[in-house]
Amino acid sequence: MRIGVLASIAHRTPPIAYGPWEQVASTLAEGLVARGHDVTLFATADSVTAARLHAVAPHGYEEAEGRPQGEGYDVKVLESLHIAAAFERAAGFDVISNQFDFLPLTWSRLVGTPVVTTVHGFGSEAILPAYRAYDDIATYVSISDADRHPDLSYAATIHHGIDVGRFTFVADPGGYLLFLGRIHPDKGTAAAVEVARRAGLPLVIAGIVQDRAYFDERVAPHLDGDRVRFVGPVAPPERDRLLGGARALLHLIGFDEPFGLSVVEALATGTPVVACDRGSMPELLRDGVTGFLVDPADPLEEAVAAVGAAGSLDRALCRAEAEQRFSAARMVEEYEALFARVVSDR
Repeated sequence: MRIGVLASIAHRTPPIAYGPWEQVASTLAEGLVARGHDVTLFATADSVTAARLHAVAPHGYEEAEGRPQGEGYDVKVLESLHIAAAFERAAGFDVISNQFDFLPLTWSRLVGTPVVTTVHGFGSEAILPAYRAYDDIATYVSISDADRHPDLSYAATIHHGIDVGRFTFVADPGGYLLFLGRIHPDKGTAAAVEVARRAGLPLVIAGIVQDRAYFDERVAPHLDGDRVRFVGPVAPPERDRLLGGARALLHLIGFDEPFGLSVVEALATGTPVVACDRGSMPELLRDGVTGFLVDPADPLEEAVAAVGAAGSLDRALCRAEAEQRFSAARMVEEYEALFARVVSDR
């Protein structure tokens, strides 16, 4: 098949550090190339891919700090030109995989090529009208059953997959806990700090600061470089090292998370996850086997107990779960089958 993969341009594909949407687009594009498909990846110019690369944006706009912000660097202009580049070439594809969000839907009635849109989540109810407006012709993929909206029709649920081979299995971890993700109230960074304090274990915090006020008020006062350390965004090698060395990943989310790549990445290293029982977490974790699901209304006490029990879990089973359920090969095969069905139906 001739497939166009439309990635976000917030970050490089694959991302240098943070960038879950770009990581999924990269994993899909590389997997499809490996399976013999003719793939064009629409991403930033500094992206790394075995597919054909078509780029309008020189680099991810979220990674533009310190770079010139003059003509050609306006985010909306770049996004518009980026999407247009894919749809102006639509006749050359059998299918377009939209990994960009809702904006490309506005082009979908203007081309004859089917567009498969992966819904990476609803950041706001305000974007739902765009999805509703194209529900009659769209092919929507949810990334978890929990994230399906009742107003929309879905062709499939396809859980994200990761290259498990890029993560090192660690049978005997260190004695610290890990928070890995956006520093934001939704992700429960402050809750992780409190659980680590009550459990008497060091905490490493890794990720981008998305809410500066929250970081300054709820997280920064606890940073001492020893019991609570903040290491910022981490590239893949450091991410692998931190995940594998942790006693447990703390994922005490305060929202219904659509997926959670860091959760399955932790499992790939053998590290169990302590997560709030909401959103996609019951789909990703087996309570008492690959981690623990705690009461989201009052998670702290249960999370502390779960941290104490994490050492009794079989880390080899965590790794096996990642290999069997969350591999890149499984994800790519499911998309490939969906693309073939959509093309045949069209």
